[in-house]
Amino acid sequence: MPPYNWKTELCKLSPKISKALCPRQSTGGTNSVNTPIGTAQGTSDNAGATRFAVKYASASRWQPSTVSTTWELPNGSSDVTALPVPCVQSDDNGNTIGTEDCLSMILYVPASLPANAPTFTWIHGGSFVSGSATGPGLDGSKLAAATQSIVAVIQYRLGALGFLQPNGGYNLAVKDVMNALAFLQVVVPSFGGSSSKITIAGQSAGANMVRALLAVPSASMLFQSAALHSDPMDFGFLSPNVHQEVLGNFTQSLNCSTTDTSCLNSLSLDAIMSAQNDLLDAAANNELDPAAGASEPIRPVRDGQLITNPLDLTASFPQQSKPIIVSTVRNEAGPTIYGGFPDSVDTSLYEQLVQFTFGSPRTSRILNTAVYAVSPAVNGVDPDQRPQLEELGTDQIWRCATWTFARNWVGAGGKAYVGEYLVGATYPGNDEVPFCTAGGSVCHQDDIEILFGTVQNPTSAQSALVTEIQARYNSFLHTGSPNANGFATWSVAGTDNVNAINLGASGLATVGACNTSYWGNFVQYDYQVFNL
Repeated sequence: MPPYNWKTELCKLSPKISKALCPRQSTGGTNSVNTPIGTAQGTSDNAGATRFAVKYASASRWQPSTVSTTWELPNGSSDVTALPVPCVQSDDNGNTIGTEDCLSMILYVPASLPANAPTFTWIHGGSFVSGSATGPGLDGSKLAAATQSIVAVIQYRLGALGFLQPNGGYNLAVKDVMNALAFLQVVVPSFGGSSSKITIAGQSAGANMVRALLAVPSASMLFQSAALHSDPMDFGFLSPNVHQEVLGNFTQSLNCSTTDTSCLNSLSLDAIMSAQNDLLDAAANNELDPAAGASEPIRPVRDGQLITNPLDLTASFPQQSKPIIVSTVRNEAGPTIYGGFPDSVDTSLYEQLVQFTFGSPRTSRILNTAVYAVSPAVNGVDPDQRPQLEELGTDQIWRCATWTFARNWVGAGGKAYVGEYLVGATYPGNDEVPFCTAGGSVCHQDDIEILFGTVQNPTSAQSALVTEIQARYNSFLHTGSPNANGFATWSVAGTDNVNAINLGASGLATVGACNTSYWGNFVQYDYQVFNL
């Protein structure tokens, strides 16, 4: 006979007596939860969690969104098993897909939760022009169960519809995410969660969105901690001036006055996406201000009103108190370099690429640095220089920029835990790049399915890392520290040594050029060069 538990028995007699005493149990076969804004209907999944899809906000075209005040299934659906339609974007064939009525999220609620459980809010990546809450590997059921938390995977307006208001406004998509967090504060207590224990996290552009929210003073009350996976921090937020040039390029293709609301509202989605694609092509062909960048010209803007600080080396960090996890993967630039250059890169081309990308004086400094210097010819034959190019891109855009950010965060009073994934799971799309499927490579996005526990047929190394990462996030969501029993101590970063741990291997990550004297000092980041 099991031992008598007075708390359990008291909860059976009077479930309303105390939420602090009574952990939330499964809703059983009803899959129904009463919330302050109506009855939530969900559906059970194979992992033992209940999935609730919901519309968290509404918005007219190029207008700020407003938080939902009634519980409503996404896209006017009456089917509780239906998933949200993605926000407007182009598919791999250039076709316009998605809907403007896309401000939805999916909640994954495990069968049981501790009292006042945390909520883990995931913001998908996709260079701010693609992605959705239903992207590959983003089923939050296993993560929710492993971390004893509610997992919310959200969508936000993408591309021109989320960032390029013709009338010159800023950051609609950032405000969308803020409304998603405000919505969660209202509803998660009904599912057993605490409105004050929300953690935001994201990968790539999603991590950039997290950093934007960290730079929004009015958003601070909406979450308690954050995790940034593979944020391309070298890019920086856009300045209003650079954003205006990006916006101008977009609006010139619309055949509407920027103040003609009727004309703008009558535009087809294909027309809007065509103008957006023209803009992206112009950026890729270096026809815009170099500060916009070739790969992500549509991104958050430091407008001075919502986003008030660049959170980079160009300004002092404001005082911080939130704990954060910041991580990168071993080969962030792998898909870009080996996907863009499927054949060997010789010395001449390597030097040309560095010169084209960095200009003077950065090029000479980089090429005279041992870790990025050209490999010498062997028997008169140039070896492949792609390894140096990949390491250079990884360090500049992601790894070293992230370490710099962590140092500044700690210097401003916050806690930062830094890690590098040495084991990953090949994400869809990366399997088309042979480098990314080679043994030992961990390419951009290859950490996503590790975190979510959605790796198909995992190896023993992958399974071990899934267990570790989910245990660490369990601790982080509940306590603000990613240290968990049975795993190596993860020390907080300092203002010099960031104590970056290897994830998937023992020990600390190799510092290489990610020290305080090289990137950001001897060789400047793009956001410094372009004074963003």
